[in-house]
This record gives sequence, C-alpha cells and structure tokens, in this order.
Amino acid sequence: MYVKLLFLIFALFTTQLSHAFCGFYVAKADASLYNQASQVVMTRRGDKTILSLMNDYQGELKDFALVVPVPQILKEGQINIGDEKLFKRIDNFTAPRLVEYHDADPCQRYDIMEDAVGSLRMKKNGSKTAKNKGKLLGVTVEAEYTIGEYDIVILSAKESDGLETWLQQNGYKIPQGANKALEPYIKQDMKFFVAKVNLQEQSKTGLKFLRPIQFAFQSEKFMLPIRLGMINAKGAQDLLIYVLSEKGRVEVTNYQTLKLPSNMDIPVYIKQEFGAFYKSMFDTQVKKNNMRAVFTEYFWNMGWCDPCAANPLSPTELKKLGVFWLGDGFSKGGGVPVQVTRLHVRYTPDTFPEDLMFQETGDTQNFQGRYVLRHAWKGSPQQCDAAKQYFKQLAKRHENEARALSKLTGWNLGDIRQKMNLGDNSQPVKKDAWWKNVWE
Repeated sequence: MYVKLLFLIFALFTTQLSHAFCGFYVAKADASLYNQASQVVMTRRGDKTILSLMNDYQGELKDFALVVPVPQILKEGQINIGDEKLFKRIDNFTAPRLVEYHDADPCQRYDIMEDAVGSLRMKKNGSKTAKNKGKLLGVTVEAEYTIGEYDIVILSAKESDGLETWLQQNGYKIPQGANKALEPYIKQDMKFFVAKVNLQEQSKTGLKFLRPIQFAFQSEKFMLPIRLGMINAKGAQDLLIYVLSEKGRVEVTNYQTLKLPSNMDIPVYIKQEFGAFYKSMFDTQVKKNNMRAVFTEYFWNMGWCDPCAANPLSPTELKKLGVFWLGDGFSKGGGVPVQVTRLHVRYTPDTFPEDLMFQETGDTQNFQGRYVLRHAWKGSPQQCDAAKQYFKQLAKRHENEARALSKLTGWNLGDIRQKMNLGDNSQPVKKDAWWKNVWE
C-alpha cells in the first residue's frame, strides 16, 4: 500500500489585486500610477539587511519612478539588479498548499497502521543645476548612479516641503499627501532612494518587465517602511514578505502576528476551487482581526521541506537574494543556517498607521499553510463489516469537512453540502451553545 500525495500550489494575489510596499510610485507629467508591487524579500543578520523589491509595474516605462526611505547614503556597490525568477522560486517554496490523500480499502488486513495523515508529521528539526536648486530647498543629492536599467539618486532633505518641491521641479507629479508622508522619515534623518528607468539601458536588456532592485544597508532598526506605499493606492493593499534569517521565525513587534488556520480537512471539490477558497479564507481572517494583524503563511528551514511544494533554494540562489553568511557546509536535505518566514499583510492607512517593525525570535517550530483533501474509498458497505463502519464514519467526516469549510470562508453551509453531494449522508447540525464562540 502507498499513500498518494498531490501538492497544488496556489499563486497568491497576482494582478487582480493592487499591492503596496515600502515606497511609492510617482509619475512624470500627468500620468496616474498605482503601486503594483506585491513582494519583498528581506535578508537579515545582526544589523545588516538586504532588501529586494519586485515591481509589478504596468505602464509606460518613461513614467516609472520609485521613492524608498533608507537609513543611510548608499554606495554604488550596495545596489544591485536582482533576478525575477528568484521571487517565483521563493514564492513557490513557501506557498500555501493542498495535500491529497486516498482512503485505503477497509476490507484489506494490515499490520498496525495509523491514520495516513500521521505519516506526514511536521519535523522539528541629476545634473549640477538640479543639485544647486536642491540646496536652496534643503535637498542634497548625495549620490547618483546608473545601475542596470535604473538611474538612481540618493537624496537627503531638511524639510518635506523642500523635498516635495524638488521632486516636482525635476518632473515628478507627487501624489496628494506625499508631503505629510515624507515628514516622519525626514525627522528620523533617513535618506531617500529614488530610482527611475533609463530607457536606453532598458532597451539593451531586451526585457519587457523591470527587474527587481536590491540594496544593502546597516541599521539597528529591523523594519520595513510601508506608509509611503499607501498614499497613491486604491483601497486596501496586500503585501507578501519573505524574510531570510539565520536562526528563528521572524514576527512583527508593533502589530499582532498570527498563524493562519492550517492542517485542516476540507471537501475534495476544493481541488478545483483552491484560489477562491484561499482568498475567502484569508479575507475572513483579515475581517475577524479588523485588518490589524500580520499573518504567518510559512516558516521552515531552507535546507529541507515536508511536504515540499517546490525544491528548496540552492546556495547560489540564496546568495543572490542576499544571504551573505552561508559557508561551504551547506547541503540540502538537512538543517542549514537559513530560515524563511513568509508573512502576508493587508492594510490601509487607518489600520496600519506605523511602519512594520520586526524581530527574529527563538522559535524554530515549523509551520505551513496546508489544507488536506481526502478521497473516499470507492467500495460499498456490503463488502465487509469494516466497510460498514467506514461509511458510517465517512458521513461524519464529510459533515465535519463541510462545517470546517463554512467556518473558514463564511460560505453558506447548505451550498457546500450541495457541492459535496452529501445527500442522506449529512449529519443533522447541532446548534452550538450560545457561549461556545464568545472567546474565539
């Protein structure tokens, strides 16, 4: 006998949702641009951070620009052009997944055997003119580089009004509210990383998309600035953060960090509707917590996985994402000094008024968003006594799956039962005591 497993990986929240992260997009002339960035990779060890930003930008390349606050003046060697494929790799490796099982024939005799689910335990283990004008406004061009297809300027500023004016004078239409959003970073003496596309250099790449930007810096603060990403966004924003650390799970310190419901049996028809299920489940959890929580979707050591949604990233891939502490002793299949935490947050200016502050914890307990489909045995109750007992328990299991799905997503229980074709197998619903869910 063997247990058949099928892993279905859900590509979360692509272009159908608008996303924001730690900077904002500004447009030249009258172009109206919205922040479409959805993914950030943070690599952190000690006070050293490497940030990789994937821009899902759609529009004229000449209109693209990005403004991100950074804690220090960045040298040219601290900035790099990343690989889009690595974002897909780390997304696939950490993505919430379905696991599919097929019930065994109850009429066959086996030696001592646990429920199949038990076999899948989590193991522990610009120019001079621009510069001169800038000085009058309290803005200093600290550095200028052309790296890959991007022209990059590092700015410092004394006042938000001056910085806003400088950007406007240099051809950028600033979103309404930028002045107020920039002020807290200026008070913290942060610098501003400003990147726009060099069309001539971009044409040489032959690519139709913008590659990720990476930059390295040192700061005692382990944080991600998200407030600027809200000022020109439509509605609530979604952000996926992949944090690569050395020792333990990473969590947010100034907002609640919660693990999403996981390891739950759900009806097998969800195999065809996993995208709709996961979105509804996530929506339900966001609403339940008043859009004031950050959710952990995955935490694991990068050397192995169980079950695997995709192969772990190789040492070369990890180093390209900024893991600078890897030695020669790295080997897949066992523990390595790299942990990956996947965090998902949906936010608005009202629900997340502060930037995200992080800490690396000592927690090494593995976690993954994992949802189980169990296919029923296709035999009949008349085949043996064990089969009769099996179908009796199967009816209860199907009812539990239906109710679990309804609670996770808010979907109508009657509709779920109908899709499951429960018929007479469904169990009568007992009304919960009034106090049962008071403290959930």
